[in-house]
Amino acid sequence: MSLVAIVGRPNVGKSTLFNRLVGIRKAIVDETAGVTRDRHYGKCEWCGDEFSVVDTGGFTVNSDDIFEGEIRKQVMIAIEECDLILFLVEVGTGITDYDAEIADILRRCKKPVILVCNKVDTSEKMFDSYQFHGLGLGEPFCISSANGSGTGDLLDEVIKRLPNEVIEAENDYPDLPHIAIVGKPNVGKSSLTNALLGEDRNIVTPIAGTTRDSISTHYNKFGHEFMLIDTAGLRKKTKVKEDLEFYSVLRSIKAIENSDVCVLMIDASTGIEAQDMAIFNLIHRNKKGCVIVVNKWDTVVKGNNTMKEYTKYVTEKLAPFNDLPIIFTSVINKQRIFDVLEATTAVYNNFSQKIPTSKLNELLLPEIENYPPPAWKGKYVKIKYITQLPTRSPSFAFFCNLPQYVRDPYKRFLENKLRSHFDFKGCPVQIFLRQK
Repeated sequence: MSLVAIVGRPNVGKSTLFNRLVGIRKAIVDETAGVTRDRHYGKCEWCGDEFSVVDTGGFTVNSDDIFEGEIRKQVMIAIEECDLILFLVEVGTGITDYDAEIADILRRCKKPVILVCNKVDTSEKMFDSYQFHGLGLGEPFCISSANGSGTGDLLDEVIKRLPNEVIEAENDYPDLPHIAIVGKPNVGKSSLTNALLGEDRNIVTPIAGTTRDSISTHYNKFGHEFMLIDTAGLRKKTKVKEDLEFYSVLRSIKAIENSDVCVLMIDASTGIEAQDMAIFNLIHRNKKGCVIVVNKWDTVVKGNNTMKEYTKYVTEKLAPFNDLPIIFTSVINKQRIFDVLEATTAVYNNFSQKIPTSKLNELLLPEIENYPPPAWKGKYVKIKYITQLPTRSPSFAFFCNLPQYVRDPYKRFLENKLRSHFDFKGCPVQIFLRQK
């Protein structure tokens, strides 16, 4: 799949153009400069041809801001790995110092560059675009990424300039497991993503809230293949002040909803706080598999049974949902990173397993006969038949004569018996009583 990178200084409309090309509001757009920080990928289809698009953060020079230096690195990586560059400038401001600096870098990078003049909303503004010939990058394409004018001609030129070799169309890997890394701000989610990928895919700084978008990456190493989603940190609603952070939280919640397994990261030095519990309950409500990763384990003072005691503390906090794998990591020291992969894969296998009806009835009906549902109001419940439902998460239907008289404690008994016979570690199990 050919790759097209959108680059430019902050707040020229790169994310707006990215969203228009991929056809959905995938990147956060706001009037504030510097919203996009990480590289953000999507797919564009035009007249039967497909290519990938990467949105980058605003490129600045000579800035002391910790984010700006990291964004520059991300932009340079995008320029190196792409086949074509769309250099976005803004007609209203003319050629700025940043534009001149970026143009100088692009002239030397030996990649095909299309100069795109954005925010050309009227015919009068089109005459102002001719000043950008001074950048030495050819004829500027006048567009308005907000309303879509001129983007058709731009896409025709993009298709013409891309490499001619036929590359099979990329899909969004719908058949692969989707793993979301979630947690509070600054617990090491982006660091874990970078450690697993073996490259600085996402920006990492000590400042909480660095990651704003949910960034998806195809992971295929060490015999494991899945989509890895790094999300923004989820904070309490009362602490979410900016519109940007509100959108980031929505993206993180959507990432949880669209995932199969969530890796919940906890800061070992602070323990499980109310917000960790809120995120865990969100995962549980959405019926997703879960792996608990206790990060920054290197900061904890160790005793003889520290890990055992901490595991007990975590399971007590998360009770009654305590059938979960708990991994203690130090991402900075690359400690037990591979264990996270193994645990996540195991949970996904448990999450997606389908148990034959004959095996279910053979193992569980004798257990139910030995301990039948307690009589309620003089009524005796007879469970005759069990089957697994065709849902995404593990769900089981127990057919009986009087389902309304089966209480919640007995449903928990049935779930425990299911877990004792089959491995559902890290997965929610739903029990439904149905009329026979």
